[in-house]
Amino acid sequence: MSKKNDLAKRKRQYEFELQREKLEKEKKQKKLNAKKNKMKVDGSDKKKKGGSGFQVGKRKLKTKLTALAKAKADQAMELDK
Repeated sequence: MSKKNDLAKRKRQYEFELQREKLEKEKKQKKLNAKKNKMKVDGSDKKKKGGSGFQVGKRKLKTKLTALAKAKADQAMELDK
């Protein structure tokens, strides 16, 4: 029999590979748990809703204005001048 087909050697190699795969799974699970714990956020850091747009006076206008809104904005600008 050749050395490659030695039953004891194949068995040891198989067990070694199983053990290595098990260790890799454990490492991945630990990393995943660490990420999950890191990602937990308390309620104090909330994002503001409606962040798109720009401030005009005290009102917040969206970037896409309707024709009526444009006319009102133009009229307001003329009054300021």
